[in-house]
Amino acid sequence: MAVIHCLGAGLVGSYVAKRLAGAGHEVHVYDWQPHRVMGVAGIHVHPEDATDAVGGMSKNGAVDMVVNMLPGSIGHVASTYLAESSYRTVDLSFSKFTPDRDDEKALDYGASILWDVGVAPGLSNMLLAVADRKMGPLAKAEVWVGGNPTGPYGEWFYMAPFSPTDVIAEYSRPARVIRDGEQVVLPALSQRHLIDVRERGEMEAFLTDGLRSVLSSIPAVEMSEFTVRWPGHIQKYIDERDAGTLDEEDVVRQWWYDPKIPEFTWMRVRAQNRKGEVMEWELEDYGGDDGHSMARSTGLVTACCIEAWLADPNMLPAGVHAPEVLSSEVISGIVETMRSVGVRIDGPDIL
Repeated sequence: MAVIHCLGAGLVGSYVAKRLAGAGHEVHVYDWQPHRVMGVAGIHVHPEDATDAVGGMSKNGAVDMVVNMLPGSIGHVASTYLAESSYRTVDLSFSKFTPDRDDEKALDYGASILWDVGVAPGLSNMLLAVADRKMGPLAKAEVWVGGNPTGPYGEWFYMAPFSPTDVIAEYSRPARVIRDGEQVVLPALSQRHLIDVRERGEMEAFLTDGLRSVLSSIPAVEMSEFTVRWPGHIQKYIDERDAGTLDEEDVVRQWWYDPKIPEFTWMRVRAQNRKGEVMEWELEDYGGDDGHSMARSTGLVTACCIEAWLADPNMLPAGVHAPEVLSSEVISGIVETMRSVGVRIDGPDIL
C-alpha cells in the first residue's frame, strides 16, 4: 500500500481521501477545516494551510503520491509548488491558470503531474480521445455536463456540488472553443439552448470554458463544452450581473451545498467524425452512501487515476500531462470501476 498526501478536504477531496484510505493506503490530509475526514480510519489529519504544507510533507513520512484537490487559484499555487518537486501528483484543482504552464519546470525538477482528472474536464477528455483514436479526425465534439438538484431548488433553481466560488469563476471566464478548426473565444454563458436530460426532462445548456487541454490535443473542426442547469437559473444570474445587483457573498451562501437536497450529476459526450459516424456516452449518478453524485463521479476518476499510476509507476514520465494521454486500457478501467459502484455510463466499448 502507498502513502498518499491529499491537499484539500472539501466535498470531493474528502471523498477521494476516504476512498483511498478504505483501499488500505496511508492517507495524509492537509486542510484548515478537515472536519469531513476527522476520525476516519487510515487518514492522518493535518489542520494547516495546504499550500504551506507542500514543502513539508516528507516530515510526515514517505510521499508516494500527492493529490491536489484545492479550489481555484489556491490550487494553482499548490500546483506551481509541486512542479518544483520530484513527486508524482494527480491534480484536480480547477483554475484558469492550468498546470501545463509549468511543464518545463516540472521536467527540470523531475516532477510528474496528471491534471484535470475529474468528470469534466477529465473523463470527458478521455472519452473524446477514445473517439479520436477509434474514428479518426473529428468533425464535431461536444460535451454537456452539470451537477444540479433533482428539480429546480430555491430562488436560484440551483445548489452547487462543489465550491460556489469556482462556479462563479466558471460563469465569468470567456469560453474557448474550436470553430472551423481554429481556437476562438466566445462569451461565457452564450449559445444557450434546451436539452433533454434522461429522467429529468428539459434543461438548459450554455457555453463555458471547460475544454482546456483538448483544445490543442484533439483535432476537430468544431468543439464545444456546455454547462447544464435548470431553466431560469442562468437568466437570473445574467440579469443580476448586468444590473450590478449580483452580491457574490449572498450567492455563495444561497448556492452552498445542502446534503438534505436530492441532487444528480449528468454528462453527455458526443463525437462525430468526418464520415458522419458518431460515438456518444451518457453518464448519470444520483449519489450513494459513500457520497453525493459530484463527489462520486469526479472523485472516482481521480481515485482510479491514482490507483492506475501506483500499479504502473512508469505510466507517465516527468512533465505535465492531460487526462486524454492515458491509455484506452486505463480509461476502460476507470469506466468499469465507476459502473461497479452504481454510476450509470451508457455508450460504446472503450477497448
